[in-house]
Amino acid sequence: MALDFSGQNLRGRNFKGQDLAGANFSYADIRGANFTNANLTGANFSHAKAGLQRRWAILLVLVSWLLLGLSGFLWALNGYLVSLIFDSSLENQIAGWSALIVLIAFFFFTIRQGVVAGLGALTVAGAFAFAVAFTVAFAFAVPFAVAVPFAVAFAFAVGKAVPFAFAVAFAVAFTVAFGFAGAVAFAFAVAGTLLSIYIAWRAMKGDEKHSLIRNIAIAFAATGGTSFRGANLTNADFTQARLKSTDFRNTILICSRWHQAKMLDRVRPGLTYLQNAQVRQLLVTGQGQDKNFDRQNLRGINLQSANLADTSFIGADLSEANLQDADLSRAKLKQTQLDATDLTGATLTGAFIEDWGITNTTNLHGVRCEYVFMRLPTKEDPDPLRKPDNKQEVFADGDFADFIKPIFDTLDLYHNQGVDPRAIGIAFKNLAENHPEAQLEIVAMEKRGDDKILLRAKTAAGSDKSQLSAEYFDGYNQLKALSQSQQLLLIEKDSYVSDLKNMITTALGQPKFYTQGDTNMSDISGINIEGSSNVSGIAGNNSIANLGTISGNVSIALNQLPDATDAEKPGIKELLSQLQDAIIQSTYLPEEEKAEALEQVKALAEAGKNPQESTKQKTAKTAITMLKGIFTGLPAVASLVEAGNKLLPAISKLFGLG
Repeated sequence: MALDFSGQNLRGRNFKGQDLAGANFSYADIRGANFTNANLTGANFSHAKAGLQRRWAILLVLVSWLLLGLSGFLWALNGYLVSLIFDSSLENQIAGWSALIVLIAFFFFTIRQGVVAGLGALTVAGAFAFAVAFTVAFAFAVPFAVAVPFAVAFAFAVGKAVPFAFAVAFAVAFTVAFGFAGAVAFAFAVAGTLLSIYIAWRAMKGDEKHSLIRNIAIAFAATGGTSFRGANLTNADFTQARLKSTDFRNTILICSRWHQAKMLDRVRPGLTYLQNAQVRQLLVTGQGQDKNFDRQNLRGINLQSANLADTSFIGADLSEANLQDADLSRAKLKQTQLDATDLTGATLTGAFIEDWGITNTTNLHGVRCEYVFMRLPTKEDPDPLRKPDNKQEVFADGDFADFIKPIFDTLDLYHNQGVDPRAIGIAFKNLAENHPEAQLEIVAMEKRGDDKILLRAKTAAGSDKSQLSAEYFDGYNQLKALSQSQQLLLIEKDSYVSDLKNMITTALGQPKFYTQGDTNMSDISGINIEGSSNVSGIAGNNSIANLGTISGNVSIALNQLPDATDAEKPGIKELLSQLQDAIIQSTYLPEEEKAEALEQVKALAEAGKNPQESTKQKTAKTAITMLKGIFTGLPAVASLVEAGNKLLPAISKLFGLG
């Protein structure tokens, strides 16, 4: 049973390394509590109050005042050094001018480029002192004693007043002792303190130029605060918790909830996603519309029900994230990693999903999506590769998940040097026979470049793909070294190897086209045989030969048609040529249906000699109807579907049918 600490005073308690999974700390006072390396999976910290205990708050405020006083003293001392310009001694004048030049450089570079660029120990000391005072004073309001509430309430004023008081004191002393030099010291004390105030203010506002000051101040202010360092906070809930001075370094923050958490910008985030100010704002408000999170590491982030419409996540890692019911309309998800991401009920209408990284652990249950785009938009093409292709159509409920579901558990055998189709066929057959438990099944071939090919085979769950790949290529390389006659002896009367060899040879000779890969659309070419149970049933010698003969007859019929008179307006010949190419190159259409489709293209070519005759129009209408029937049932992503939607209406119009 989960422990219940709700509403309790747990200040300073030590929970280091304890198993507190599912514990309830809601409304508890956990200031100064130590949860280092604890298991807090599913713990409830909603409305909890984290931060410093009183004694630490007092100590840090006193230290900040001392640093502020030191800042005033150092600036007064700098002013005195500059006042040596007016000394009668040439040596002192040189020292004064040198000090002035250095200080001017510090002022200029620190303001323009940040503390690191300034490289001034004096400036850093002053800015750090004020930043610490600012952080401690604003972050640690606690009702104790009389002086501390006053310092807290007027922290910003005190942060300036202390160094001013020191500067004035030293200036008076210098004035009494040195006259004019004391006035110069006072002026520089004022100027230096103002610079420190400005840098501290910019740092605490999140200015990246002064991030060093902010990080040091936050680390200083978190000393003695609530510590979750190294803890497992998976699915922990920090809704409306007060999290000032809290240490989250090295924590596991998978799907932790931060909605309306207070003072999340005052935590020590380490390298977690909490280090990004824009991410913190998104977690607290749930509003990220039209923001840019490109290439951010957001692994395990909880954005349930967040408004992420028009947001860019290009190259971002959203693996293991909770995106349930999030609005991702028109979001840019190019190359976004979504391994084990929960998209249950999310809205993806209009999203751009080019090369996105979904896996078999990505939860797409109940995704709401009317249409998506397979490419990022450009000025020339604002709606690139819309799916469904027909802009009048949308995905029905549940259709998107079925449309985009990829093949994940595959063995990818990439051949990039001197591809030998016969050796591939023999090596793969041997591998399948040696490992029947792997249930190897070829699902795709993809041509990469001019002479490279990827053979993709589905495997049984749990198969050791590394071992299978190594064994395959050992056999393949040995077979490549054999002579052709020796290879032929191995495959004699083996139709499986022969058919596979022929398919690979055909794929290598295909021109480039776009086809659906395992998780993305990529510029490749080859033969996609997804869903097949064997090789020989897909494309044997006879089917390839018959297809080539039919295609040749279509080309002869097309050559008898006249060329278009206007290059900008393709005629029947040009449109049918494009349709012929699309059919031949289709990776989804079986060879038998390719042959039937080409026969209909041939009929259209013959009818195109007299397209206005009623008998030819009837022939054309029948052929177009047949082609539509053949294309029906192909995946929406198939390039042939896109070609058919574009070409068939134009062909119908030229026959006077549309």
